[in-house]
Order: sequence, then structure tokens, then C-alpha cells
Amino acid sequence: MNYLNESLTSLHDKLVNHELTSKDLIQGTLANIHAQDGDIKAFLRTDDERALEKAAQVDKDGINPQDVLSGLPVAIKDNIVTKGLITTAASKILDNFKPIYDATVVQKLNDAKMITIGKTNLDEFAMGSSTETSAYQMTSNPWDHTKVPGGSSGGSAAAVAAGFVPAALGTDTGGSIRQPAAFNGIVGMKPTYGRVSRWGAIAFASSLDQIGTLTRGVYDNALLLNAISGLDTKDSTSSGNPVPDFTANLNGDIKGMKIAMPKEYLQEGVQPEVKAAILKAADTLRSLGATIDEVSLPHTQYAVPTYYIIASSEASSNLQRYDGIRYGYRAKDVKTLEDVYVKSRSEGFGDEVKRRIMLGTFSLSAGYYDAYFKKAAQVRTLIKQDFDDILKDHDLIMGPTTPTPAFGIGEKVSDPVTMYMNDILTISANLAGNPSASIPAGFVDGLPIGMQLIGKPFAENTIYRAGFAFEQATDFHKQTPNMEGDAAK
Repeated sequence: MNYLNESLTSLHDKLVNHELTSKDLIQGTLANIHAQDGDIKAFLRTDDERALEKAAQVDKDGINPQDVLSGLPVAIKDNIVTKGLITTAASKILDNFKPIYDATVVQKLNDAKMITIGKTNLDEFAMGSSTETSAYQMTSNPWDHTKVPGGSSGGSAAAVAAGFVPAALGTDTGGSIRQPAAFNGIVGMKPTYGRVSRWGAIAFASSLDQIGTLTRGVYDNALLLNAISGLDTKDSTSSGNPVPDFTANLNGDIKGMKIAMPKEYLQEGVQPEVKAAILKAADTLRSLGATIDEVSLPHTQYAVPTYYIIASSEASSNLQRYDGIRYGYRAKDVKTLEDVYVKSRSEGFGDEVKRRIMLGTFSLSAGYYDAYFKKAAQVRTLIKQDFDDILKDHDLIMGPTTPTPAFGIGEKVSDPVTMYMNDILTISANLAGNPSASIPAGFVDGLPIGMQLIGKPFAENTIYRAGFAFEQATDFHKQTPNMEGDAAK
């Protein structure tokens, strides 16, 4: 079962019309993953037995035509806990950790009768932009197996791009859904902070983390976000804002929409071919009736250091819980309590996680807190004010999702500063809490690139409207990777 030419709605119609059973679908999905994923390594593990049991139950109960997601497969990033299914956050320190409950988003998908196929690879604890820091395996980009799939949700993005699943969940702390979506030529949405419950997402940076959706098309993405959004009393940061039907008004009409294009998003560092593709995308939006204005987001230049101070500080706090005592990896041959802490963490955490813990601990330490963490929090407010000022007069902000297409495996992993700069265009939306999505917008040297759309808080529907109109006017989303892994073909 290959999903490159299917959508959630087309699959639903086949189930309703009895052209397929859910069990057929799941069996075919698992067979395809087992046959093809050896080259991509998108999945850390699949949940064959339970997935087939759930599919058989769905078939037995019958498919309700109103339940669009019923009986369809979905992949879950391995930092979102799944009851009874090992969840590691791609870290040795959580090796063989089997959660005793489902994350709220997983429970919501279970309620919608979607079937979890398995858990996808990621950068360890979602710390990375290439899925190269995973403790278990390296994931490849389906478009070119010598390129990274992006990160940290690289496994989820690669699974959708390769046609293994029609939809997947990821998490986005500084671009970790949108950047891999761009690198893989699919749609990735980071919702407004609070739109989707974080309960059951293994914490990296609690004021920045957000669970979101990855699909091949905009309509499918909206369907999936419908299912996982809403207030959750178990998450104190979850919002009670009403959840609209995100699929409503996806009719291709964006006449009169005002879109801002920040000059900072097209400056030096953005590859000329990427810039040209985004300017062409702006022309497409103009032809559909939108107005495009050049604007300035002056504090963008401070986004990377601000983000890495705040994210690392929160990670330093969150990762204290991995102490070798309560759960997860515990070092052997220890003689004192301090040995347990130090050796378990030294052996259990990878280099990137250790780097961020140390950076965060330093930023929070006495004597440096005011100079680093407090200052970063103040600059964060200025970045949010920039967005608020522009979005008072505009419906959306647009620009490239990433400065370049996917880079080579091993090309940047040894240079953390260069790797961190890869997130320069995405992290501001996390700092401000605004919704943001990446939409397929072209190709450079046979590799996909994305257009980023940023909206007002809780205005995901506006992003989907513009994204859907652009999608209907172009054919980038219809392009599929050559699974032999050679972009030139």
C-alpha cells in the first residue's frame, strides 16, 4: 500500500464503498514499510499486532461515512507517548521505556478510530535539525538518500513523503515540523501554542513545544488538526479557544487577502534559487487576488541566540528528571548516588543533548541569569511585538521555510552553530506562539523547498485557506520522490 497518490478522503471513500477494508489497508501499509523502510529508516518500530487488531475491529463495527479518519493509518513521532508501545525520544536514556498511558493527541486519534502504525525517528529529545542525533539510526530523505530529511520530525516527514503513511504527528519547538516538511515536499503545520494539548509529549522546551501535523496535502492536514485540537484539562497551557472546522472555506478564494513579506526573510544566507522560488510563489498568490507588501521584522536578527538560550534553559530544567532512578537507563557499576546521576546521564544522553543542558544550565546560573536568560526573555517579547504589529494590518506573513533545500548527511552535524542557523526562518513563530505552516513551493536541484505562512494566534484556518489556494494553483504537491533515492532522476 503506497499513499503517494492517495488522500485521507480518497481512502475514506474506498472504505465506505467497500473497495477496501481497514485490515487490507493496514496489512498493505505494514508490508510496504517492512519492504521499503530499510532504505529510509523513518520508523524506529511498528505496532503490527495491535494495528491489525484495531483494523479488524473497525471493519467489524463498520465505517461511519461521517468518521473521515476511521480505519486509516497514522504514524506518531517517538517523543509522543503511546500506551504499551515503546517510546524513547530517540535517546538511550529512555531505551525500552513503555508508557502506561496515551498522550492526549494519541487518545484523540484513537477516538477518531485512526490506527497507529508505529513510532518515527527523530533527533534525540527533538534537539536537532537533521535527525542525525538519534541514538538509534540515521533517517534519509526519500528524494535523495544522501540528504537529511530535516529535523527533529524527520522520521514523520520522511514516512509521509515516501508514501508509507498518509499522515503523521510531529512536534515543533523551533521549526521541527515545518523544516522537515519543506525538505520532504509535504505540508507541515505548527499550530498556535495552546491549540493542541502537549500532555504526553516528552518535554524539551515547555514554552515552545507544540504538537502538529504532517500530510501530503493541505486539506488532509486540516482534517488531522481538527481531530487533535481543543482544550485539555490535563495541560494547563492548553487553550479553551473554540476549535473551528479547519476544512471549511478551502475553496481557492483568497481575493482581498493581505500578505506581508519581511525583507529579513530574503536577505543574505537564503540561497538565490530559494529566494527566486518564493518570489514566484508571491506572484502566484497575487494572481489569485492577494496583496503582497514588503515589511520589516527588525528583531529577526536576534531570533537564533534568543531561541537557543530559552530552549536550552528549559531543556536543562526538563531533563533533570532523567536521573537513573525512577525510569529509563541506569548505569551499572555505581557506588554512590552521585555516581548514579553522573554516569547514567553521561552514558544515556548524546552529545547534542549534553551541549544544550550545559548551555541552559550556564544561562540560568547565578551571575549569568540576568545577562542571558532574562535578556533573551525580553528580546522574545520584542519579536512577538514585531509579529503583532505586522499582523494588525495583514492576514499572513510569508517567506521561505528554510534558507536552502536539504543538505547532505554529515555535512553540518559537526558544526552546531551552522546547524542552529538552519532554523533562522522558523524559530520566531515559536518564540511568539503564532501558528505557522510550510507548503510545497518548488524545487532546487531536484530537491523540494517550502513556503512558510505565519498567521495571527488561533488563525490556522487563514493559513489553510491561503495554502490550499496556492496548492490548487500549482502542482508541487503532486510531485513524488524517486524511491531509488537519486534526486537527479
